[in-house]
Amino acid sequence: MVIDTDLTASIAERVRVAAGAGTNLRIRGSGSKDFYGQILKGDVLDMVPFAGVINYEPSELVVTVRAGTPLAELEALLATQGQCLPFEPPHFGSGATVGGMVASGLNGPARSSAGAVRDFMLGVKLVNGKGEVLTFGGQVMKNVAGYDVSRLMAGSLGTLGILLEVSLKVLPVAPAERTLRFEMSEGEALHQLNRWAGLPLPINASCWNDGHLWVRLRGAKAAVSAALQRMGGELSGDQAPALWTSLREQKHPFFELHSGESLWRVSLPDTATPLGFGPTLIEWGGAQRWLKRPASEALTLRQAAADARGHATVFRSTDKTVPVFSPLKPPLDRIHRELKKQFDPAGVFNPGRMSADW
Repeated sequence: MVIDTDLTASIAERVRVAAGAGTNLRIRGSGSKDFYGQILKGDVLDMVPFAGVINYEPSELVVTVRAGTPLAELEALLATQGQCLPFEPPHFGSGATVGGMVASGLNGPARSSAGAVRDFMLGVKLVNGKGEVLTFGGQVMKNVAGYDVSRLMAGSLGTLGILLEVSLKVLPVAPAERTLRFEMSEGEALHQLNRWAGLPLPINASCWNDGHLWVRLRGAKAAVSAALQRMGGELSGDQAPALWTSLREQKHPFFELHSGESLWRVSLPDTATPLGFGPTLIEWGGAQRWLKRPASEALTLRQAAADARGHATVFRSTDKTVPVFSPLKPPLDRIHRELKKQFDPAGVFNPGRMSADW
C-alpha cells in the first residue's frame, strides 16, 4: 500500500536526519509503558499511525501486524477465531500497542507455562540507526535460523531499532479453565507449587499473596477435571477472571504504592526460599516475586536476590536515582554494548532507557 511506503520512507528519513545531526529519537506508541525503564529522552517519534493487520492466517496460527496496532484490537481479532496471545501481555493502558508489547517484553500470569513474548516472535521489519529498513525471520518457525534478531527485539525497549511490523505465533484458547484457592503460608505455597510442577497437571498460572494461593488450570476438559479432583482446594467462582486480569494489569490491591515505596520485580529460581522483605506477591510458580520497598534499599535487596541466584528490577518508582536494572556482568555488558553499536551506531534511539550511559 502507498501509505505504508510513505510512512516507512518518512520514518527512515527522520532517523537518517537525527543520526546526521546527533539528535535523539524517543520511540513511542501510546505511552502506556513510559513508566518502565530508566529515563525518557529525545524527540518523540509517534508510531500510532503505523497500524493495521497485514496478514492473519488462523489455520497457520500466525498473524503479522504493524507496530502501532492497538493490542486490544489484535486480541479482539484473535478471539473471533478462538485464538489468543498465550503469554497474556499486560496493557497498562487502553491504547497499548503491539510495538510496545514487544519492546517492553512484559508478560502476564501465564508466562511460566505458556512462554514469553519472545518465544512467539517469528519475524520483524525494522528501521535501524542508519535509517535502513531491515527484515528478519519470517512467518513460520522453520524460518528462524542463526542469530534470532526477532527475539532480540523483545525487551529491548526500543534501543536497537524502530519496529515496523511484527509476525507472531498464536494459539487456540484452551477449552477448559478453572481456578482453585488455598490457604497457606508463603513457604508452604512455594513448596506446594514446586511439588505440583513435577506432576502432569494443567497448571497455567499461580499467585500467592497474604496467606492465599490461587492456581489457574487450563487445558483439555478431562485434564482440568482430573486435576480438580487431585489437587483439592476451594473452587473459585465468577471472581477468578477479574483476579487474573488484576494481576496482569497490576490493578490488584497489592500493587498500590504508598509514599516512599517502589515496586520491585525479583526474578529467582522457583525453588528459592522466601526473601523476607515484607509483603510479597508471588507469580510464575515462585519465579517472579513482587516487593514494595524504598529504592534506597537497592543494594541490600539486589544482594539478597543475587545470593538466591536471581536479580531485582525497579519496576515502578518516582526515585530515578537508583538504576532500574541490575548492573550486568562485564561479558554480558560488552555484548549489549556491541549490539547497540551494530544496530544504532549514532546512539539515536531511546538513550538512557536501559542504561544511563547508552
